[in-house]
Amino acid sequence: MEKVRDSENAATADERKPVLTDDWFAEADAYVGTKLVRKGRPKAANPKQLVSLRLDPDVIDWFKLSGPGWQSRINEALRKAAGF
Repeated sequence: MEKVRDSENAATADERKPVLTDDWFAEADAYVGTKLVRKGRPKAANPKQLVSLRLDPDVIDWFKLSGPGWQSRINEALRKAAGF
């Protein structure tokens, strides 16, 4: 990094400083000590398990017709069928 030696360079150095806006802070990485604090959804207490399941195409199409979240609706239908 370049050191500022006189008042003429000081103005140039000030012009090179980033503008620290709320958007800048929102995108910045957060650290506690040296540990990176992850953003996003917190980890679930009971995370779902990834499985491979073969279903008939018409069953999948029926759930997909109602839009996003179709996997969750299949999960709910299976829970209901199992009596949960």
